[in-house]
Amino acid sequence: MMRIKLPWPPTVNTYWRRVGSRTLISKKGRAYRKHIQTIGLADHWRTTGFGDARLAIRILACAPDRRARDLDNLLKSLLDSLSHAGLFDDDAQIDDLRIIRGPVSPGQGYLEIEIERIDQQEHTHG
Repeated sequence: MMRIKLPWPPTVNTYWRRVGSRTLISKKGRAYRKHIQTIGLADHWRTTGFGDARLAIRILACAPDRRARDLDNLLKSLLDSLSHAGLFDDDAQIDDLRIIRGPVSPGQGYLEIEIERIDQQEHTHG
């Protein structure tokens, strides 16, 4: 299991931008992704990460203020950034994903993330 504390991500509403007929990652989204990549390099995620393993991810989301937020809007920028930083190959590997609203953390907010490999047999029915 790996535990990581990360800064509050941009929501999906601010992660993408339309430029003509193209959809691109916004400046804010690119900055977040680069920041997560820097953390990943410092923690050697490419060599200590999960590769192509099946994963379970639990996220404790501690918002920077009390504004109403849809927690699912945090996931795309976070998971794409973790994959881009080399922690795992692709977010399609995630079989168990949980996000829990934590206490408000005035200022910047943060995410506490637990990631672990799971046995694919545990999650098949039949």
